[in-house]
Amino acid sequence: MTTALTPDPIPVDDPVTRGGLGVPQGAALTLGAVLGTGVISLPGLAAHEAGPASLVAWVALVLLSVPLATTFAALGARYPDGGGVATYARRAFGGRVATVTGWCFYFAIPLGAPAAAGFAGAYVADSLGGGRQTQLLTSGLLIGTVAIMNWYGVRVSGRVQLVIAGTLAVLLLVATLVSLPHASTDNLTPFAPHGWGAIGPAAALLIWAFAGWEVVTSLSSEYRDPARDITRATAIALVVMGVMYLGVAVATVAVLGDDTSKAPLSDLLVLGFGEPARGVTTVVAVLLSLGAMNAYFAGSARLGAALGRDGSLPAWFARGSSAGEVPRRSLAVVTAGSMLTLLGVALTGVAVERTMLLVTGAFALVYVVGTAAALRLLPRGTWVRRGAVVAFASALLLLGLVGQHLLPQLVVGLAAVAWTTWASRSKPAVIAPADAAP
Repeated sequence: MTTALTPDPIPVDDPVTRGGLGVPQGAALTLGAVLGTGVISLPGLAAHEAGPASLVAWVALVLLSVPLATTFAALGARYPDGGGVATYARRAFGGRVATVTGWCFYFAIPLGAPAAAGFAGAYVADSLGGGRQTQLLTSGLLIGTVAIMNWYGVRVSGRVQLVIAGTLAVLLLVATLVSLPHASTDNLTPFAPHGWGAIGPAAALLIWAFAGWEVVTSLSSEYRDPARDITRATAIALVVMGVMYLGVAVATVAVLGDDTSKAPLSDLLVLGFGEPARGVTTVVAVLLSLGAMNAYFAGSARLGAALGRDGSLPAWFARGSSAGEVPRRSLAVVTAGSMLTLLGVALTGVAVERTMLLVTGAFALVYVVGTAAALRLLPRGTWVRRGAVVAFASALLLLGLVGQHLLPQLVVGLAAVAWTTWASRSKPAVIAPADAAP
């Protein structure tokens, strides 16, 4: 018998059939999901908002990433499954909450993918010319590239991601180091030219540079040894992410000062190598977009297959839900949805980046549900559960900041509830042995 506190058990992958994802590839996928394209522009935007005091916001968000990252790592290590946050919601709160959560995340990816690709597309268009047409074409090529990478499985996409992450780390480190000789302490005063209260708006700008810890939970069953490797991969991603973000942020403030532009990374490279280096920013933008999209496509494809397996989506989606298999049907849906969104953007003339407004609420909602599930599932009295308390409070704050963008998730949530109701009623009745005819 089950109760509200002990929902129906769900199938999880047999440890013997675990995937082949190792720590380096896992760390690269995690880093790709978190290290968004905002690293190119957000340091400058935050500096404009709060001056040198924006560094306080950067440090605070890096520190807040620790409980968020460790919470999702702990859940993935204990319950490795392709369903990710939907699996944790099912264990903690039951099938209905799991379905709503899974749908909100799964169907948000096709809406948000063109925005991530469009960011890089804008840089390519600036470098090559062609305007919006070049941006849209580049966006379509990036979506297709990521789909092909994942069509051959997470091992292939994980290896590619490792190359992408290594290249990005070198480029961002070089940009920081070559610019530091131009740093001046004069650029750090006054430290809070717009008042200490400006740190809050600056932090709000930076929040989305730290999203992404939730997506890799859907890849937890693909690790060779989830209980050991997920924690190690997360720790590596945390350290590298913190060094990259803080390095670029400090260089932006200390080197550029009041001359910070909307593309400070370009300015930092130009200081070290001259004007021709500005084009390197386009390479960084493409790699950042490719890395983030790769992680999200890999995670969402596995999520869709798990939702089909658990009855939260039609059973057709379930193909490829076991560890080591490739969820090509689910991946095809995500890819087709992304291309349709891009087509809609092209036909309507809407800015590609505006589609991101349709998905911000979904990510915030997933964080709230995931951290709330952690409070119920993680053992009491442990440090990781104490971290989950901090993570849950942070997720609620994030949800409050993006509350105005929750309307699409309300529509998707209602559709998920309708599906759950219909699916439960359409199940054939099971005749108990005692009631069966002789």
